[in-house]
Amino acid sequence: MELSNEIVLRPRFKRHLPYSSSEVLEQFKAMSKEDQRFKTSIVDDHIFIRIPKKDQHFWSPQLHLELRNDANDGTDIHGLFGPSPTVWTFFMFLHFVAVGLFIATGIWCYTKMVLKESLLIPILVMISLVVIWSMLYIAGRTGKKKGEPQMYELYYFMKDCLGVERFSRE
Repeated sequence: MELSNEIVLRPRFKRHLPYSSSEVLEQFKAMSKEDQRFKTSIVDDHIFIRIPKKDQHFWSPQLHLELRNDANDGTDIHGLFGPSPTVWTFFMFLHFVAVGLFIATGIWCYTKMVLKESLLIPILVMISLVVIWSMLYIAGRTGKKKGEPQMYELYYFMKDCLGVERFSRE
């Protein structure tokens, strides 16, 4: 798996296996019972792989796999890395608050301009909101970098569970 230098906070990947999703799920269940390094949850055709609580930090990633049958009796696996849903929701909430305040401050700035009043305070607030948004972005990139070793652990665990050589056709 190659993590590019793009501006992506939640990396994605796609793999194809020549087996049905039920075979892939069975193989994954069997292998994840053997190897207890990670906490796994399976709901329908979705697999969630998480770092155990004792090894987690704020930016610990989780891996969400979605299995989709294709027309040729194979399975496409769509993977998405990201922080826990709670962290991601809080992080996005902070971004929306920053953007909402920036828009409100822009309206305040326009009102002050129309009334020919001083624009100093609204402009300073807008600049500080841009700085806050930049700090949130940097925090996200730093968190991704901090969680990268665990991201690779999750990816290699998934590869071990879904190794093609482990499938047996009888």
